[in-house]
Amino acid sequence: MHDLFKELIDWYTRSLETGGYPLIVLLMFIESTFLPLPSELVIPPAAYLAYTKGDMNLTGIIIAGALGSWLGATAMYWTSRLAGRPLVLKFGKYFLVPPDKVAKAERWAAAYGNFGIFASRLLPVVRHLIGIPAGIVQMNYWKFSLWTIIGSTLWCGVLCWLGIKAGQDAALMRGDLHAITLWAMGILAVLGVFYWFFVHRHMQAEKK
Repeated sequence: MHDLFKELIDWYTRSLETGGYPLIVLLMFIESTFLPLPSELVIPPAAYLAYTKGDMNLTGIIIAGALGSWLGATAMYWTSRLAGRPLVLKFGKYFLVPPDKVAKAERWAAAYGNFGIFASRLLPVVRHLIGIPAGIVQMNYWKFSLWTIIGSTLWCGVLCWLGIKAGQDAALMRGDLHAITLWAMGILAVLGVFYWFFVHRHMQAEKK
């Protein structure tokens, strides 16, 4: 675990030194589509690199992250809007978006509307799927974009702060398994609170 963690950090750091902001835009674009690339692995290392070396700055990282998220969400929105619900349901499973996930995202969008677009940027699962129901129901694209950008900017800011704090943990940066476990549990706990507050309660209410 120690060697793997260190190798991944070193590889990504080298990639950031050459790729810079465009690499962050690309990775966050991927994160906002159907591919499972967590933003938690993209933004924090970049933030710590900027904090310690100064080759990039935190504002630039947040802007690049939000831009990539918006571009990825836009791709999902227009693909779903142009393809329509039947094609999304039929072929989505080949792109890691099975019908049950589409249905959950649709219920989310119907329940929370514009605020749901914003809140989805702070949550796993629905974050990269929210563009699908928004496109299917032909939600106003500019409102969709506005709330996507606001939510993504906030989330990237949180991840930047987390990256700096995590980078200051010497045990974590050494790849200590105990430190990695504690940080992972902390992140999952925070995400779990967000998920319960915005998603689980609504899903349970639907069953009653």
